[in-house]
Amino acid sequence: MSNSFFDLDISFEDDPAPDLSKIPVAKLRAAIEELPEALKVVAQGILLEKRTMSDVSQALGIRQGELVTRLHRAQLAIGMALMNSPRG
Repeated sequence: MSNSFFDLDISFEDDPAPDLSKIPVAKLRAAIEELPEALKVVAQGILLEKRTMSDVSQALGIRQGELVTRLHRAQLAIGMALMNSPRG
C-alpha cells in the first residue's frame, strides 16, 4: 500500500490560532494534558515534540486536513485555558 493517502506538508500563513510560542513549557504541557485525547496527541506531537505535520498525520493515520483542524482546536482550547487560569 502506498503512502499516497497522506498529504504533503501544509501550513497556513493566515492561521488565526493563538501564538503559544511564549508560553512556558510546563504550562503548555499542563494545558495539553487537559485536552480530549484526539486533540492531545496532535498538540503533543506538533507543539511539544516539534514533529512535522506529515509525521504526526501518518503516525495517527489521519489526513493532514484533519490534523490541522485538530491542531487549531487544540490551540484555541489551550489559549482559553491559559487565559482563564490564575497567573503565577
